[in-house]
Amino acid sequence: MRTFLAVHRAGSLTGAAPSLGLSQPTVTVQVRALEAELGRQLFVRRARGVTPTSAADELAARIAPHVDALTDVALGPADRFAVPVHLAGPAELTTARVLPALVDLVADGLKLRVSFGLADDLLAGLTQRRFDLVVSTIRPRGRGFAATPLTDEEFVLVGPRGFTGDPRTAPLVAYAEDLPIIRRYWRSVLGVRPPPGPAVVVPDLRGVLTCVLAGFGVSVLPRYLCAAELASGALIALLDPAEPPINTLFVVTRTEPCRAGPAAVRDALLADAARW
Repeated sequence: MRTFLAVHRAGSLTGAAPSLGLSQPTVTVQVRALEAELGRQLFVRRARGVTPTSAADELAARIAPHVDALTDVALGPADRFAVPVHLAGPAELTTARVLPALVDLVADGLKLRVSFGLADDLLAGLTQRRFDLVVSTIRPRGRGFAATPLTDEEFVLVGPRGFTGDPRTAPLVAYAEDLPIIRRYWRSVLGVRPPPGPAVVVPDLRGVLTCVLAGFGVSVLPRYLCAAELASGALIALLDPAEPPINTLFVVTRTEPCRAGPAAVRDALLADAARW
């Protein structure tokens, strides 16, 4: 069961093997033996990794709290980081803020596995036990989640150095075709909808920042992501609203008691976020 759970969380037979202290062929044999015993296929083999079936998701949900609790008892407090912690969040905040906050834990022996994605997908992965905790850009709904406010990100309308045009008619650089961040800023600050059809779409806010710096157009970014460029003058804030739009991010776990590793990561993030 522990082998099965490690494969379910890692998404691959090879990826699960090191955390178990087993070889990949041994992991494969154990998974196949469990499938034979249950009479159900648990994983669909892909070119890269495996995809859990609905039967695997159901089994993982049932056994994970018990397997984790037994693992903690067996390992003891001295080995709280023996099992890797699977953390997921938005690529930009995770790279810029979350990972630097965990350097001391990694030095103490934490094994960390990081995934990026959109909030809805990551929260679904938390429910399916692919992740131990998620940094979410939305407050999750449902009784299965324990969400704690982590930080607020402030949004700023930015343009390249020397920009003198009207931001309402300037080319837009967007994170997605439907302008999710820009649309919210336009509505709350300017009181209108942004024009459709962005000039450039880059599905990573760091790429959006690069495009604005290069002069492609204007965009709306979290202040933490472009603070250095604003301070140097490479970017300029095009508006200074009295109440800029903000978004609260949450650190989310399942409502069941956390294992020692995920709990340490959650506590470290909450402590470090006070200075973000």
